[in-house]
Amino acid sequence: MTLEGLADLWFLPVNVLITCVIGSILGWILVIVTKPPRHLWGLVISCTSAANLGNMLLIILPALCKEKNNPFGEVASTCSANGKAYASLSLAIQIIYIWSVLYFLLRMYANNEVKESNSNNSIIVAANGCTRDVLHDPVGLPQIQNDGNQKVSTTVKFKQLFMKIMRSESLRKIFAPATIAAIVGFLIGIATPIRKTFIGDSAPLHVIYSAAELIGNAGIPSVTLIVGANILKGLSGSGVRPSVIIGILIIRNIFLPVSGIGVIKAAKHLSLVDENSFYLFTLLIQYAIPPAMNIGTISQMLGSGESEFSMIMLWNYILAIFTLTFWIGFYMWLVI
Repeated sequence: MTLEGLADLWFLPVNVLITCVIGSILGWILVIVTKPPRHLWGLVISCTSAANLGNMLLIILPALCKEKNNPFGEVASTCSANGKAYASLSLAIQIIYIWSVLYFLLRMYANNEVKESNSNNSIIVAANGCTRDVLHDPVGLPQIQNDGNQKVSTTVKFKQLFMKIMRSESLRKIFAPATIAAIVGFLIGIATPIRKTFIGDSAPLHVIYSAAELIGNAGIPSVTLIVGANILKGLSGSGVRPSVIIGILIIRNIFLPVSGIGVIKAAKHLSLVDENSFYLFTLLIQYAIPPAMNIGTISQMLGSGESEFSMIMLWNYILAIFTLTFWIGFYMWLVI
Protein backbone atom coordinates (compact mmCIF):
# COMPACT_ATOMS: atom_id res chain seq x y z
CA MET A 1 0.00 0.00 0.00
CA THR A 2 1.52 3.32 -1.12
CA LEU A 3 1.24 6.70 0.58
CA GLU A 4 -1.27 7.79 -2.08
CA GLY A 5 -3.34 4.65 -1.53
CA LEU A 6 -3.25 5.18 2.23
CA ALA A 7 -4.49 8.74 1.77
CA ASP A 8 -7.43 7.47 -0.30
CA LEU A 9 -8.32 5.01 2.47
CA TRP A 10 -8.08 7.54 5.30
CA PHE A 11 -11.62 6.81 6.50
CA LEU A 12 -10.96 3.07 6.96
CA PRO A 13 -8.78 3.43 10.10
CA VAL A 14 -11.15 6.13 11.34
CA ASN A 15 -14.02 3.68 10.89
CA VAL A 16 -12.15 1.05 12.93
CA LEU A 17 -11.79 3.54 15.79
CA ILE A 18 -15.47 4.48 15.48
CA THR A 19 -16.45 0.81 15.88
CA CYS A 20 -14.25 0.62 18.98
CA VAL A 21 -15.75 3.78 20.49
CA ILE A 22 -19.35 2.70 19.86
CA GLY A 23 -18.60 -0.79 21.19
CA SER A 24 -16.91 0.64 24.30
CA ILE A 25 -19.90 2.88 25.07
CA LEU A 26 -22.35 0.00 24.64
CA GLY A 27 -20.10 -2.26 26.73
CA TRP A 28 -19.95 0.33 29.51
CA ILE A 29 -23.74 0.54 29.53
CA LEU A 30 -23.89 -3.26 29.67
CA VAL A 31 -21.66 -3.53 32.77
CA ILE A 32 -23.73 -0.87 34.52
CA VAL A 33 -26.98 -2.70 33.76
CA THR A 34 -25.88 -6.32 34.34
CA LYS A 35 -23.34 -5.58 37.14
CA PRO A 36 -20.86 -8.43 36.55
CA PRO A 37 -17.95 -8.94 39.01
CA ARG A 38 -15.75 -5.85 38.89
CA HIS A 39 -12.66 -7.70 37.63
CA LEU A 40 -14.67 -8.68 34.51
CA TRP A 41 -15.64 -5.13 33.56
CA GLY A 42 -12.59 -4.66 31.36
CA LEU A 43 -13.20 -8.02 29.66
CA VAL A 44 -16.84 -7.20 28.86
CA ILE A 45 -15.98 -3.76 27.44
CA SER A 46 -13.12 -5.24 25.41
CA CYS A 47 -15.36 -7.95 23.91
CA THR A 48 -17.89 -5.36 22.76
CA SER A 49 -15.19 -2.97 21.55
CA ALA A 50 -12.58 -4.92 19.53
CA ALA A 51 -13.37 -7.29 16.64
CA ASN A 52 -11.33 -10.05 15.00
CA LEU A 53 -10.68 -7.84 11.97
CA GLY A 54 -7.42 -9.39 10.82
CA ASN A 55 -8.17 -13.09 10.62
CA MET A 56 -11.84 -12.81 9.61
CA LEU A 57 -11.36 -10.11 6.96
CA LEU A 58 -8.39 -11.95 5.45
CA ILE A 59 -10.68 -14.95 5.00
CA ILE A 60 -13.92 -13.23 3.95
CA LEU A 61 -12.75 -10.52 1.52
CA PRO A 62 -10.47 -12.61 -0.77
CA ALA A 63 -13.03 -15.45 -0.75
CA LEU A 64 -15.74 -13.11 -2.07
CA CYS A 65 -13.38 -11.82 -4.76
CA LYS A 66 -12.61 -15.32 -6.03
CA GLU A 67 -16.27 -16.08 -6.77
CA LYS A 68 -17.07 -16.62 -10.47
CA ASN A 69 -19.70 -13.90 -10.57
CA ASN A 70 -17.86 -11.36 -8.46
CA PRO A 71 -20.65 -9.14 -7.04
CA PHE A 72 -18.37 -6.11 -6.81
CA GLY A 73 -17.57 -5.93 -10.52
CA GLU A 74 -13.78 -5.99 -10.10
CA VAL A 75 -11.21 -8.30 -11.63
CA ALA A 76 -10.56 -11.16 -9.19
CA SER A 77 -6.84 -10.40 -8.79
CA THR A 78 -7.42 -6.67 -8.25
CA CYS A 79 -10.32 -7.31 -5.89
CA SER A 80 -8.28 -9.82 -3.87
CA ALA A 81 -5.30 -7.44 -3.64
CA ASN A 82 -7.58 -4.61 -2.48
CA GLY A 83 -9.21 -6.95 0.03
CA LYS A 84 -5.85 -7.88 1.54
CA ALA A 85 -4.91 -4.20 1.73
CA TYR A 86 -8.17 -3.32 3.50
CA ALA A 87 -7.78 -6.25 5.91
CA SER A 88 -4.12 -5.45 6.65
CA LEU A 89 -4.82 -1.79 7.36
CA SER A 90 -7.79 -2.70 9.57
CA LEU A 91 -5.68 -5.24 11.45
CA ALA A 92 -2.84 -2.76 12.00
CA ILE A 93 -5.12 -0.11 13.52
CA GLN A 94 -6.97 -2.69 15.61
CA ILE A 95 -3.73 -4.20 16.96
CA ILE A 96 -2.44 -0.80 18.03
CA TYR A 97 -5.77 -0.04 19.73
CA ILE A 98 -5.88 -3.38 21.56
CA TRP A 99 -2.34 -3.21 22.93
CA SER A 100 -2.36 0.53 23.71
CA VAL A 101 -5.89 0.91 25.16
CA LEU A 102 -7.58 -2.39 25.92
CA TYR A 103 -4.47 -3.93 27.49
CA PHE A 104 -4.36 -1.21 30.15
CA LEU A 105 -8.13 -1.44 30.65
CA LEU A 106 -7.93 -5.20 31.23
CA ARG A 107 -4.87 -4.84 33.46
CA MET A 108 -6.53 -2.13 35.55
CA TYR A 109 -9.53 -4.32 36.42
CA ALA A 110 -7.35 -7.43 36.80
CA ASN A 111 -5.21 -5.50 39.30
CA ASN A 112 -8.36 -4.65 41.25
CA GLU A 113 -8.98 -8.39 41.65
CA VAL A 114 -5.39 -8.91 42.84
CA LYS A 115 -5.63 -6.00 45.28
CA GLU A 116 -8.84 -7.38 46.76
CA SER A 117 -7.19 -10.79 47.16
CA ASN A 118 -4.09 -9.26 48.78
CA SER A 119 -6.29 -7.17 51.07
CA ASN A 120 -8.11 -10.28 52.26
CA ASN A 121 -4.79 -12.05 52.83
CA SER A 122 -3.48 -9.09 54.83
CA ILE A 123 -6.53 -9.19 57.08
CA ILE A 124 -5.96 -12.89 57.74
CA VAL A 125 -2.28 -12.33 58.52
CA ALA A 126 -3.10 -9.44 60.85
CA ALA A 127 -5.65 -11.57 62.68
CA ASN A 128 -2.95 -14.16 63.31
CA GLY A 129 -0.67 -11.55 64.86
CA CYS A 130 1.92 -11.68 62.10
CA THR A 131 2.15 -7.95 61.39
CA ARG A 132 5.47 -6.17 61.50
CA ASP A 133 6.44 -2.95 63.18
CA VAL A 134 6.97 -0.47 60.36
CA LEU A 135 9.33 1.60 62.48
CA HIS A 136 11.82 -1.27 62.49
CA ASP A 137 11.53 -1.90 58.74
CA PRO A 138 14.30 -0.05 56.94
CA VAL A 139 12.54 -0.60 53.60
CA GLY A 140 9.40 1.17 54.79
CA LEU A 141 11.21 4.43 55.58
CA PRO A 142 12.55 6.83 52.97
CA GLN A 143 16.32 6.91 52.72
CA ILE A 144 17.42 10.47 53.39
CA GLN A 145 20.90 11.38 52.30
CA ASN A 146 22.49 14.66 53.25
CA ASP A 147 24.57 15.42 50.21
CA GLY A 148 24.20 19.15 50.52
CA ASN A 149 22.42 21.35 48.06
CA GLN A 150 23.98 19.67 45.05
CA LYS A 151 21.93 20.45 41.95
CA VAL A 152 21.35 17.87 39.25
CA SER A 153 21.62 19.24 35.74
CA THR A 154 18.58 19.33 33.46
CA THR A 155 20.32 17.01 31.00
CA VAL A 156 20.82 14.33 33.66
CA LYS A 157 17.19 14.65 34.79
CA PHE A 158 15.97 14.34 31.22
CA LYS A 159 18.20 11.32 30.65
CA GLN A 160 16.90 9.63 33.81
CA LEU A 161 13.30 10.33 32.80
CA PHE A 162 13.91 9.00 29.28
CA MET A 163 15.50 5.79 30.58
CA LYS A 164 12.64 5.31 33.05
CA ILE A 165 10.10 5.61 30.23
CA MET A 166 12.04 3.26 27.95
CA ARG A 167 12.28 0.62 30.69
CA SER A 168 8.63 0.90 31.72
CA GLU A 169 6.43 -2.15 31.32
CA SER A 170 3.64 -0.04 29.82
CA LEU A 171 5.78 1.03 26.87
CA ARG A 172 6.94 -2.55 26.27
CA LYS A 173 3.34 -3.71 26.10
CA ILE A 174 2.36 -0.94 23.68
CA PHE A 175 5.21 -1.95 21.37
CA ALA A 176 4.25 -5.62 21.34
CA PRO A 177 5.52 -7.71 18.38
CA ALA A 178 2.20 -7.26 16.57
CA THR A 179 2.40 -3.47 16.96
CA ILE A 180 5.99 -3.38 15.71
CA ALA A 181 5.02 -5.55 12.73
CA ALA A 182 2.19 -3.13 11.86
CA ILE A 183 4.54 -0.13 12.04
CA VAL A 184 7.18 -1.88 9.90
CA GLY A 185 4.51 -2.80 7.35
CA PHE A 186 3.40 0.83 7.14
CA LEU A 187 6.97 2.03 6.65
CA ILE A 188 7.67 -0.49 3.88
CA GLY A 189 4.43 0.38 2.08
CA ILE A 190 4.69 4.15 2.42
CA ALA A 191 8.42 4.68 1.71
CA THR A 192 8.88 4.17 -2.04
CA PRO A 193 12.63 3.28 -1.95
CA ILE A 194 12.06 0.64 0.75
CA ARG A 195 8.99 -0.73 -1.03
CA LYS A 196 10.89 -1.14 -4.31
CA THR A 197 13.62 -3.01 -2.43
CA PHE A 198 11.22 -5.68 -1.13
CA ILE A 199 8.14 -5.71 -3.37
CA GLY A 200 8.14 -6.60 -7.06
CA ASP A 201 9.50 -9.47 -9.16
CA SER A 202 12.71 -7.55 -9.88
CA ALA A 203 13.20 -6.31 -6.30
CA PRO A 204 16.63 -7.28 -4.88
CA LEU A 205 15.12 -8.52 -1.59
CA HIS A 206 11.99 -10.02 -3.11
CA VAL A 207 12.82 -13.37 -1.48
CA ILE A 208 12.19 -11.84 1.96
CA TYR A 209 8.77 -10.60 0.85
CA SER A 210 7.94 -14.02 -0.63
CA ALA A 211 8.98 -15.78 2.58
CA ALA A 212 6.91 -13.38 4.71
CA GLU A 213 3.89 -13.88 2.43
CA LEU A 214 4.28 -17.66 2.65
CA ILE A 215 4.43 -17.57 6.45
CA GLY A 216 1.47 -15.16 6.55
CA ASN A 217 -0.69 -17.45 4.41
CA ALA A 218 0.10 -20.34 6.74
CA GLY A 219 -0.64 -18.16 9.75
CA ILE A 220 -4.32 -17.67 8.85
CA PRO A 221 -5.38 -21.33 9.38
CA SER A 222 -3.05 -21.54 12.39
CA VAL A 223 -4.80 -18.62 14.09
CA THR A 224 -8.15 -20.20 13.21
CA LEU A 225 -7.05 -23.36 15.05
CA ILE A 226 -6.13 -21.23 18.06
CA VAL A 227 -9.64 -19.74 17.96
CA GLY A 228 -11.04 -23.27 18.12
CA ALA A 229 -8.77 -24.17 21.04
CA ASN A 230 -9.91 -21.11 23.00
CA ILE A 231 -13.56 -21.84 22.26
CA LEU A 232 -13.09 -25.42 23.48
CA LYS A 233 -12.21 -24.12 26.95
CA GLY A 234 -15.62 -22.47 27.10
CA LEU A 235 -17.32 -25.88 27.12
CA SER A 236 -16.15 -26.42 30.69
CA GLY A 237 -18.23 -23.44 31.83
CA SER A 238 -17.33 -20.28 33.72
CA GLY A 239 -18.58 -17.89 36.37
CA VAL A 240 -19.95 -15.29 33.94
CA ARG A 241 -23.70 -14.77 34.18
CA PRO A 242 -25.99 -15.56 31.20
CA SER A 243 -27.25 -11.94 31.19
CA VAL A 244 -23.72 -10.69 30.47
CA ILE A 245 -23.20 -13.17 27.61
CA ILE A 246 -26.61 -12.35 26.11
CA GLY A 247 -25.83 -8.63 26.35
CA ILE A 248 -22.52 -9.06 24.52
CA LEU A 249 -24.23 -11.17 21.84
CA ILE A 250 -26.91 -8.51 21.29
CA ILE A 251 -24.34 -5.71 21.08
CA ARG A 252 -21.97 -7.52 18.73
CA ASN A 253 -24.60 -9.08 16.45
CA ILE A 254 -27.40 -6.50 16.40
CA PHE A 255 -26.54 -3.07 17.81
CA LEU A 256 -23.08 -2.68 16.25
CA PRO A 257 -24.04 -3.89 12.72
CA VAL A 258 -27.09 -1.59 12.72
CA SER A 259 -25.06 1.37 14.00
CA GLY A 260 -22.53 0.69 11.23
CA ILE A 261 -25.22 1.27 8.61
CA GLY A 262 -25.94 4.68 10.13
CA VAL A 263 -22.25 5.64 10.29
CA ILE A 264 -21.49 4.68 6.68
CA LYS A 265 -24.71 6.27 5.39
CA ALA A 266 -23.70 9.51 7.14
CA ALA A 267 -20.15 9.26 5.75
CA LYS A 268 -21.54 8.83 2.22
CA HIS A 269 -23.89 11.78 2.68
CA LEU A 270 -20.95 13.95 3.77
CA SER A 271 -18.81 12.66 0.85
CA LEU A 272 -16.21 11.22 3.22
CA VAL A 273 -16.02 7.89 1.38
CA ASP A 274 -15.94 6.85 -2.28
CA GLU A 275 -18.79 5.06 -4.03
CA ASN A 276 -16.65 1.92 -4.46
CA SER A 277 -18.98 -0.91 -3.47
CA PHE A 278 -16.20 -3.23 -2.24
CA TYR A 279 -14.73 -0.47 -0.06
CA LEU A 280 -18.16 0.35 1.40
CA PHE A 281 -18.80 -3.34 2.07
CA THR A 282 -15.48 -3.59 3.96
CA LEU A 283 -16.39 -0.58 6.10
CA LEU A 284 -19.76 -2.10 6.95
CA ILE A 285 -18.55 -5.64 7.68
CA GLN A 286 -16.14 -4.28 10.32
CA TYR A 287 -19.16 -3.79 12.58
CA ALA A 288 -20.37 -7.41 12.33
CA ILE A 289 -17.18 -9.35 13.15
CA PRO A 290 -16.96 -11.40 16.42
CA PRO A 291 -14.57 -10.35 19.26
CA ALA A 292 -10.80 -10.22 18.78
CA MET A 293 -8.59 -13.16 19.77
CA ASN A 294 -5.93 -10.89 21.30
CA ILE A 295 -8.27 -10.24 24.22
CA GLY A 296 -7.84 -13.89 25.20
CA THR A 297 -4.06 -13.57 24.89
CA ILE A 298 -4.06 -10.59 27.25
CA SER A 299 -6.37 -12.40 29.69
CA GLN A 300 -3.93 -15.32 29.79
CA MET A 301 -1.01 -12.94 30.40
CA LEU A 302 -2.83 -11.24 33.27
CA GLY A 303 -4.24 -14.48 34.69
CA SER A 304 -7.75 -13.08 34.93
CA GLY A 305 -10.93 -13.80 32.95
CA GLU A 306 -9.51 -16.56 30.75
CA SER A 307 -12.37 -19.06 31.23
CA GLU A 308 -14.96 -16.27 31.04
CA PHE A 309 -13.52 -15.09 27.71
CA SER A 310 -13.62 -18.65 26.36
CA MET A 311 -17.31 -18.89 27.21
CA ILE A 312 -18.03 -15.52 25.58
CA MET A 313 -16.10 -16.57 22.46
CA LEU A 314 -17.92 -19.90 22.29
CA TRP A 315 -21.37 -18.32 22.07
CA ASN A 316 -20.24 -15.44 19.85
CA TYR A 317 -18.76 -17.71 17.21
CA ILE A 318 -21.68 -20.14 17.32
CA LEU A 319 -24.10 -17.27 16.73
CA ALA A 320 -21.79 -15.70 14.12
CA ILE A 321 -22.42 -18.69 11.83
CA PHE A 322 -25.92 -17.30 11.28
CA THR A 323 -25.60 -13.56 11.97
CA LEU A 324 -22.40 -12.99 9.99
CA THR A 325 -23.91 -14.81 7.01
CA PHE A 326 -26.99 -12.60 7.24
CA TRP A 327 -25.05 -9.35 7.54
CA ILE A 328 -22.70 -10.23 4.67
CA GLY A 329 -25.69 -10.81 2.39
CA PHE A 330 -27.52 -7.72 3.63
CA TYR A 331 -24.49 -5.44 3.29
CA MET A 332 -23.81 -6.72 -0.24
CA TRP A 333 -27.42 -5.95 -1.17
CA LEU A 334 -27.05 -2.50 0.42
CA VAL A 335 -23.91 -1.39 -1.47
CA ILE A 336 -24.43 -3.01 -4.89
